[in-house]
Amino acid sequence: MLTILFFLSSGLFLGWSLGANDAANVFGTAVGTNMIRFRTAALIGSIFVILGAVISGAGASHTLGKLGAVNALPGSFSVAFSAAFTVYWMTRLKLPVSTSQAIVGAIIGWNFFSGNPTDTESLTKIVSTWIICPLLSALFSFVLYFLIKSILKRSRIHIIRLDSYTRIALILTGAFGAYSLGANNIANVMGVFIPVSPFRDIRILNSFDLSSVQILFLLGGLAISLGIITYSKRVMKTVGNSIFKLSPVTAFIVVLSSSLVLFLFASQGLKLWLQTNHLPSLPLVPVSSSQAVVGAVLGIGLAKSGRNIHVVTMAKIAFGWITTPLTACLISYLLLFVMQNLFMQTVFY
Repeated sequence: MLTILFFLSSGLFLGWSLGANDAANVFGTAVGTNMIRFRTAALIGSIFVILGAVISGAGASHTLGKLGAVNALPGSFSVAFSAAFTVYWMTRLKLPVSTSQAIVGAIIGWNFFSGNPTDTESLTKIVSTWIICPLLSALFSFVLYFLIKSILKRSRIHIIRLDSYTRIALILTGAFGAYSLGANNIANVMGVFIPVSPFRDIRILNSFDLSSVQILFLLGGLAISLGIITYSKRVMKTVGNSIFKLSPVTAFIVVLSSSLVLFLFASQGLKLWLQTNHLPSLPLVPVSSSQAVVGAVLGIGLAKSGRNIHVVTMAKIAFGWITTPLTACLISYLLLFVMQNLFMQTVFY
């Protein structure tokens, strides 16, 4: 059991890193504009990210599994640790990088080391979302900005009441965003452990069942929550203040836009409904909350003519997005070599 927990520790470390970096972005704009206290944001985010992971986390994990099915527990440990270390290092640099990109890079590193081919169709689908996600989020925030601006202009709500409504709206959309992020990004945290899951299905109080995958997702959700609580303030300040100065109302638009994008890429029910009605649907892929939030903030900036967008900060973030998968891939390959040749562990079959 101790051996199993040791190998799972890298997934928990990755979950903690995701909470410290990606999950924090759900409430980053609200905290950055001082509309919600960090403690409140951390508590709500922690609860709903766990619910999203356990209830709706299965959808996005299938595409990630097709990219490379890591089939040995020491290999899963190495892949998850490589992604976690990459995200942690980027978080130290205060960059809101993509955990999705880190785990994809680490899996490709395992594919190179094990000689397994990388599924190009899955890779193309995943990489395309790295472009679609921020663009779609920017589009949502751009449209919502003018829509809400028009509504507020017509309603003439008193500024004090508007402030109260905005705080409530930020809390509700933050909860929705945390749920969507748990559903979408738990695949990044525990997806590589699904083929080698050490747990069995259990029944709790003779009322409901937890599958072995849901147990993995529960542990990952708890790790994400710990990351939010202990280390997420740094990235919240970067997202909330450094790209573009946000008002409380535009902060709400950013949270709502990014949450909608995460939900679209995670909802099996929505995808099935769209397909049943012969409508176009998005792939179920773990996407980056950082990319969604940055895209939404950029959309607001463009709606306001783009005069106050901090180009230097945007360039640093873009640099982080490019280097993250490459760094994770390299670290994964080197760690797998060390695990196999120094510690004599079987990292693939």
